[in-house]
Amino acid sequence: MTTPRVEADLGWALGRVARAHLRTAQDVVSGLPGGPRGYQVLAGLAEGPPRTQLALARTLGVDRTVMTYLLDELEGAGLVERRPDPSDRRARQVLLTEVGGARLCDLERRLRGAEDELLAPLDPAERDQLRSLLQRLAVGADGASACQVAADIQQMQGDGTC
Repeated sequence: MTTPRVEADLGWALGRVARAHLRTAQDVVSGLPGGPRGYQVLAGLAEGPPRTQLALARTLGVDRTVMTYLLDELEGAGLVERRPDPSDRRARQVLLTEVGGARLCDLERRLRGAEDELLAPLDPAERDQLRSLLQRLAVGADGASACQVAADIQQMQGDGTC
């Protein structure tokens, strides 16, 4: 039996998988301030030294004014804290709180479980290979940030939220 033409199309397959992943991921992060963007902020803060608000906004591809409101919400929930940057008192560093780190761990665990369900037709080695290949493609595609990619997918779906 041959595969129908549409099912052999890369764009069709990527679109179907991306939409399924997006629905699942939105369910997981729905209670988090900022939703997917809030998750990206927490994940971005978990790696490396403290970052300034501006550096974090640039890394995630988020407008700096939007980042301010997003950090206000995350700080209000006790997930992040802002403090003056010791090297530049005009700038503010953003740090993950202990509560924020625990929330991030929970979200990562739940997202991994949701991904495992989505990738259930593949064996574990194929899942790892797919993740690795997609990460290489995503990084090399057009230099867009993770948040911009998510925003683009959501815009194509018409809901316009990230």
